[in-house]
Amino acid sequence: MEIGPRATSALYAAVMRLLRPLVRLLLRHAVPYAAFQELAKRVYVEVAMHDFAIPGKKPSAARASILTGLTRKDVQRLLAAPEADRLEATERYNRAARVLSGWLRDATFHDPGGQPRPLSTDEPQDFPRLARLHSGDMPARAVLDELLRVGAVQRRDDGLIEPVARAYVPLRSSTDKLQILGTDVADLIETIDHNLQEGGVDSRFQRKVMYHRIRVDDLPAFRARSAAQGQALLERLDDWLSAHDLDAPGERDDLPHARVGMGVYYFEERLEAPPSLPKRGTS
Repeated sequence: MEIGPRATSALYAAVMRLLRPLVRLLLRHAVPYAAFQELAKRVYVEVAMHDFAIPGKKPSAARASILTGLTRKDVQRLLAAPEADRLEATERYNRAARVLSGWLRDATFHDPGGQPRPLSTDEPQDFPRLARLHSGDMPARAVLDELLRVGAVQRRDDGLIEPVARAYVPLRSSTDKLQILGTDVADLIETIDHNLQEGGVDSRFQRKVMYHRIRVDDLPAFRARSAAQGQALLERLDDWLSAHDLDAPGERDDLPHARVGMGVYYFEERLEAPPSLPKRGTS
């Protein structure tokens, strides 16, 4: 899609805005500009090679050099560098999240009040069965270690384990939280890019509600309300996705499949003076 000067200016302004919180995070973690520049170069080359190849032709360093503005020598150096291992962390996340989700929704593992009950790690019909049903072939011990590591579950004094939260959100590990930064923000940008390209015929849901004049004293109430209602929505969607998941036991793994989901997030910005923006609305 060709864009004119006004669209280019708007794109640059948008990139500047989204880079601000990212650069703030990078500086907080002592990542200098030179390191960021090297990462950006690598991604430019990867995207040029994989996403902008000419149909029927093998991607080349020369074409990547033209698209990115990098020298051919730089492109070849970056292509020769070993690729970071992203698959292991992603798979660990997916399987642990499925087990926790199954614990929360599967009545087999609930108490008479309908709440997830504490489970034994030794009884075959307790946590080992839960892991077998919802993690595929990942050993129950490995699933438990992952859930304990990120603080999603805890071990009680009587030896049983219980969930700490209703979602797989690492509570202790900054490394895992940073990995979520990479996946969740990338998913949002992918959706926006898709809607820019295909929104007229195949749009993906992308909305937010936002007001600019909410009293600070009212924020805790909205945080609680949005968290509760957002969690309820995600749990209903999780029920549907779980019923259609090809990773369920007995399902075929050779069918065409896709990664799909919906994200919900809360944002807040303290304003010192009333901005000259609309007071309310959705977008």
